[in-house]
Amino acid sequence: MVYKKMNIELSTLLTEMALKARSAGEILNTATSNQKDKFFKYAVSAIQDDTDLILTANQVDIKAAKDNQKDAAFVDRLALDELRLQGICDTLDEIRSFEDPVGKVLASWSRPNGLKISRVATPLGVIGLIFESRPNVAADAGGLCLKSGNAVILRSGKDGLRSAQAIVNSLQNALISADLPKECIQIVPSESRKAATMMLEGLNGAIDVIVPRGGKSLVAEVEKSAKVPVFGHLEGICHIYVDEDADQEKAISVCLNAKMRRTGICGAVETILVNENIVSLFMPKLIATLADAECEVRCCEKTIEFDNRAVPASIDDWSTEYLAPIVSIKSVASIDDAVDHIKKYGTGHTESIISENQNAQSKFTSSIDSAIVMINTSTQFADGGEFGLGGEIGIATGKFHARGPVGINQLTSFKYIVSGNGQIRD
Repeated sequence: MVYKKMNIELSTLLTEMALKARSAGEILNTATSNQKDKFFKYAVSAIQDDTDLILTANQVDIKAAKDNQKDAAFVDRLALDELRLQGICDTLDEIRSFEDPVGKVLASWSRPNGLKISRVATPLGVIGLIFESRPNVAADAGGLCLKSGNAVILRSGKDGLRSAQAIVNSLQNALISADLPKECIQIVPSESRKAATMMLEGLNGAIDVIVPRGGKSLVAEVEKSAKVPVFGHLEGICHIYVDEDADQEKAISVCLNAKMRRTGICGAVETILVNENIVSLFMPKLIATLADAECEVRCCEKTIEFDNRAVPASIDDWSTEYLAPIVSIKSVASIDDAVDHIKKYGTGHTESIISENQNAQSKFTSSIDSAIVMINTSTQFADGGEFGLGGEIGIATGKFHARGPVGINQLTSFKYIVSGNGQIRD
């Protein structure tokens, strides 16, 4: 049921959800690892049992998106099928398998006066997650927050709301089966933008952190307006630098995968930088491979001559996140020029170097200050699940608390526990 069909003020609805989330989080904070793990077993079963309901809701969302002239990349991010639902279940199983981070002793030491000090992981509290069209985010975020002891309030974009609601309904049934409050995972049943605004204001202190998942405009608005801490990144303008000492066959394979595996994700490469010393041999193969895969190739003036299917790149291309089968290519004089280009146009998300030269690898990884820096591999691996984190709630490109994939360990804070035996301070 969406909010517009509900006879209740939106502010009242969200206030009630926030209070229930805070109470549920307090209960969850003391839940045993075994109890939380039971939730994941029930959640997988519930999603499998509810497959038809979830896919039916998703088909309604897809039809509405197409009627609203959404592009193919958007519809792909929105779409679910049995294989993607199985992927959701696999992610939930993986999250269950991880060690419970809550209560984990991160460090401990003793002082000369006999005091024993420990730094212990604790949940953040209540997380507000605002996302756009990917309904699987509801399951990933719900599972990650639950495992790390946090309650979560989800706010889906209108295009995927029915799908996300269907998934959350399955998760809430699993929570009830695990004897946990169903309010540990809630979704705002509203298409109103006012709901997001109120969440950004913190719902009277009930929300401890906001996580935006979506395009540049969404994340920019969240970071501009939020009155609570934010995990987020504006966009993923990811680069691959193909060094003069690259294995060219490996480079072709990696570049093709990084662009075309899934073009609409933030880890897709948008700009490929090629050392000028290998341009004449490498560039014809690279452009042909991408063009044959129906990728639009936009080249600088030094590389456009190698294939008549290439089109000229403009200055704006270097700062564009396409999220589509389009890539820009530029010849650079050296690794230093590649690093300078990335520093100027990169967004701190993910960059990769293709090179067999260990000195070049080391220089690149030490010079690039992005959240994720890769060597001889596709930028499409910029994903919490691929990192072994059991999925992610997002990719953080800031430098405080969490950076890169935000998994269960990044969804905790810590407290100090100080144990003594009657010591008093002079």
